[in-house]
Amino acid sequence: MAKKESTPSFLEKLQTKWKLKSLWQVVIVLLVFALTGFTILFIKKPIFDLLGVNMESGGFWKTILYLLLVLPLYQVVLLFWGFLLGQFDFFWEKEKQIFRRIFGRRKKD
Repeated sequence: MAKKESTPSFLEKLQTKWKLKSLWQVVIVLLVFALTGFTILFIKKPIFDLLGVNMESGGFWKTILYLLLVLPLYQVVLLFWGFLLGQFDFFWEKEKQIFRRIFGRRKKD
């Protein structure tokens, strides 16, 4: 019988893509993302209440305010959780990549 080659698992694919050293590190990185999402979920409402913004109904300006406040806050909280769980370097490199994509110079032809 010929040995069947196994395909890499989802976590192994992430490990390769993110260039992480172990599957355990992949799990920790995923945990950081989950904790960041839950943290933003819980602090978003008090922040908007403090600013007197009712986010229950939509609207163009509320969406803009959400994007201007919550997205940068998400990045900060991501670094915070990454630091607490020993993955700061990984997330700091990802943040630098994001900033380069947003604010980086375009190559001239």
